[in-house]
Amino acid sequence: MTLTLGLLVVLVTTVGAVAQRMAGLGFALLVSPIMTLLLGGHAGVLLVNILGVISSVLILPRVWRRIDWSMFRWLAAFAIIGAGLGAVLAGELSPDVMGVAVGAIVLLALVLSMLLTSERFSTEPRSPRAVAGFISGLTNALAGVGGPAVSAYAVLTRWPQTSFAATLQPYFAVTGLGSAFAKLALDPSGFPETMWWFWLIVLAAILIGIFIGERLLRLVTPNQVRRVVIALACAGAIATLVRGLVGLLS
Repeated sequence: MTLTLGLLVVLVTTVGAVAQRMAGLGFALLVSPIMTLLLGGHAGVLLVNILGVISSVLILPRVWRRIDWSMFRWLAAFAIIGAGLGAVLAGELSPDVMGVAVGAIVLLALVLSMLLTSERFSTEPRSPRAVAGFISGLTNALAGVGGPAVSAYAVLTRWPQTSFAATLQPYFAVTGLGSAFAKLALDPSGFPETMWWFWLIVLAAILIGIFIGERLLRLVTPNQVRRVVIALACAGAIATLVRGLVGLLS
């Protein structure tokens, strides 16, 4: 690893942790590109899964009182089911086709969630929670993007931002661990080969990012943070869609 690439890793890891602390998501979206460049597709994504779990676990004590545990149980349970189906489909479909499908579906869901403003939509009904968790698990297994689906649900139901951001931390910790264990079970040799000091550096970067994120939260409103959530979710969906299209057309 060159000095420049190492500094870039630290920078994006810090920014990812800032986004995760403020908006509840965004770590994987921001960190994945540089990690896959550094370690390749399989090992890079696995490392992002591991670092994402670490980030969520470190944030967890800071948001514990705001977690909606009922929401977490529904989202996580059905995300596991969706991930199982996604793993099966991943063996049948090409990654590019999956990327286009996932990106298009999530973008459509985000657009509809912003256009539909009826007060009839709320977080109380349990079936929409199940659908959101299922789609999140499915899209995470197919294309590595689970955040945009739950973001669309949060926007549609007007889920309060503080509760949303807090609840996503145990959710991402569980789904990230599940993804990492599944990948290691399929390929135990796929664990990223990094020096011991690399883990200390990225851990410090995550802690610094969480610290900065908490300070920035004092300067912004929940509505402003919600806009960041929508922007990150859209960026993730668009990146997945474009990546798939490029693969199909190349």
